[in-house]
Amino acid sequence: MVRLIDAAWIEERLDTPEVLVLDPRSRMKYLQGHLKGAINLPATRFFDSEGRLLPSLELGEILGSGGLTDTKIPITYDSYDGQKGALVAWVLEYLGHSDVCLMDTFYEGWAAQGNELFYRPVVPTRQEFPIHEVPNVRAELRDVQNQGEAKLLDVRSAEEFKGQSEMDVRPGHIPGAINIPWLEFLGVNHHYLDSMDGIRQRLSTVGISEGDSVITCCRLGMRAAVGYLALQQLGYNVRLYDGSYAEWAGSGLPIESCD
Repeated sequence: MVRLIDAAWIEERLDTPEVLVLDPRSRMKYLQGHLKGAINLPATRFFDSEGRLLPSLELGEILGSGGLTDTKIPITYDSYDGQKGALVAWVLEYLGHSDVCLMDTFYEGWAAQGNELFYRPVVPTRQEFPIHEVPNVRAELRDVQNQGEAKLLDVRSAEEFKGQSEMDVRPGHIPGAINIPWLEFLGVNHHYLDSMDGIRQRLSTVGISEGDSVITCCRLGMRAAVGYLALQQLGYNVRLYDGSYAEWAGSGLPIESCD
């Protein structure tokens, strides 16, 4: 399970060998300021040119190239919108790292608190990252086709979900999906997530109750990681469908749209 960790805990450990800080933002964002010792490992590297998640061995190579091993605690963080940090945390969990930490404050909050910022890139030492897949945190196309009683939570914008966006060749959503835009899971005042009570209330209004099994999706998988993170913190049995709507629609399967 991903642990949301407060900034003070992280600050105390930045100079210790037990942790490795991974900055999943773009290179440009990273060079505009980052945490001490942070390695830039953009989350976009985890996808191929068509937006599909890379195979596990390639994901492990990327993480190893960033200096991560199973003996270090990975700490990741993000700027506001939360997609990249949540995605990297989920990938680490999926590949079997036993202790994954995500800063519960966005980078902007870290900076606003007056914490020291660094601007020079950190060069990592390549390591071997062992892979032990945890399949029960990931859903594939066949799982969505045969989801049984699991509920499908689509975290794209309302416009995308309704089929009012020109982003998709076949606009719409997977039949039976429920929509809560991922931004509604995020907190205020630079907090990564909204309060657990606030998230629980949003889920309740769309018919998702404690005890339900949930599969999160979006268009290409990254935003779905925010929904996954939020539900996991509440103790839900949740999986992430990284193929998401792009794979479903591209496979010629039925879709729905809203007038």
